[in-house]
Amino acid sequence: MTSSPPTPDAPEAATTAHPPRSGPVVAVLAFGGIVVSLMQTLVVPLVPDLPELLHTSASDASWAITATLLAGAVATPVLGRLGDMYGKRRTLLLSLSMLVVGSVVCALSDTLAPMIVGRALQGFSAGVIPLGISIMRDELPAERLGSAMALMSSSLGVGGALGLPGAAALAEHADWHVLFWVSASLGVVVIALVLALVPESPVRGGGRFDLVGAVGLSAGLLCLLLAISKGADWGWASGVTTGLFAAAVAVLLLWSRWELRVRGPLVDLRTTVRRQVLLTNLASIVIGFAMFGMSLVLPQLLQMPEATGYGLGQSMMTAGLCLGPSGLVMMAISPLSARITATSGPKTSLMLGAGVIAVGYGMGIFLMDAVWQIVVISCVIGAGIGLAYSAMPALIMSAVPVSETGAANGLNTLMRSIGTSTASAVVGVVLAHMTTAFGPVALPSLDGFRTAFAIGGGAALVALAVASLLPGRGPDRLTTSSERPGTPEPVGGR
Repeated sequence: MTSSPPTPDAPEAATTAHPPRSGPVVAVLAFGGIVVSLMQTLVVPLVPDLPELLHTSASDASWAITATLLAGAVATPVLGRLGDMYGKRRTLLLSLSMLVVGSVVCALSDTLAPMIVGRALQGFSAGVIPLGISIMRDELPAERLGSAMALMSSSLGVGGALGLPGAAALAEHADWHVLFWVSASLGVVVIALVLALVPESPVRGGGRFDLVGAVGLSAGLLCLLLAISKGADWGWASGVTTGLFAAAVAVLLLWSRWELRVRGPLVDLRTTVRRQVLLTNLASIVIGFAMFGMSLVLPQLLQMPEATGYGLGQSMMTAGLCLGPSGLVMMAISPLSARITATSGPKTSLMLGAGVIAVGYGMGIFLMDAVWQIVVISCVIGAGIGLAYSAMPALIMSAVPVSETGAANGLNTLMRSIGTSTASAVVGVVLAHMTTAFGPVALPSLDGFRTAFAIGGGAALVALAVASLLPGRGPDRLTTSSERPGTPEPVGGR
């Protein structure tokens, strides 16, 4: 192992003697996670109007979404490692500051270039959720840690679900720039709360930052995610797309070789190939796919004209409100997931979550005739996502040293991002090619929606199969920073 030892015991002893009040810490960090996840759906109501608003083409306007995705993918492992080395609270504040700056840049934008810059800065705030989970491990007592991590992890889905109706309401009744002023204000509020209520963790990994590893990982991810997210526009067999895929493979192979040889790597690959960590990350990709698939399919089905025979003819505002309850379900289900994890282990929670998601998508194949049916489907899928997302940090953090929790959680969040990117590409292709004529335009067909539901359900079943291969464990007990872990388990798991 190449990780450096944590800092001396004196700071930890002080923290243990005067532990922070866990309630405010959990509330602030979860609120920060929700605010950050709002960035995913912030511009969704604006998508049809972005070309006109930014005086550009529809293809170029899509970069306002792609930029956030790419920046978030790069930021999560890098900021996680920086947090392990230099302080998680300090790095958390840096991430939130970039959210505020990016929001202000977007709020002052009327053309594409500054909008892309602002959205990329907003994307760098994606590190808040893995950093928040790591702070919880360092600061909270063991009996509070499971439920707190479950709430923090589910905030990724909660913010996305609740943000859509809120953003739609603002977009309908105010100037579109207000969306970004509101997000900037929320970021300032979170920064103030973190400064007032969240202590800095004394647990540091030490060492020197792996700049070459950060550049290599960033380059490889940019090539991979650009090919996935823009392949449908450029053509999957085009030279640009295939060249980016080839470059991603080559760069990531070279990066892996570097990470295995350097002292103090950005990502400890020897840890990531342990059975529990590897399988959890693979399951995260597929669960991320299933989560984002719902966000792509259900709003379109709700807004499809009733004259098609299967559309429900709702406005963007109503469609957002219909999906809002799923976010509340995710939040409500997180304590249940924590209890299941505590009694039966996080593997059980993850498998149960994947199974519930599959059931929700299976319902969608047959139940799409009324708005209430869509609400039920979204709530069932949301419950499964809440169960699954809440289990992932417990699986990761029970398998990595305390000094590497930021980087490990950042990598796990990155895996979810890869899943959401893949869902966007796959579902987009399905709905774009399985169409029916509606006057002068082509709209996604009923079979297209059913196929998308089937793909989402299939992804959940794949996640269930992967989760079943995780090491079997009894009741889970997470280790906090005050409880020094022993030597990590050997490569390959138990």
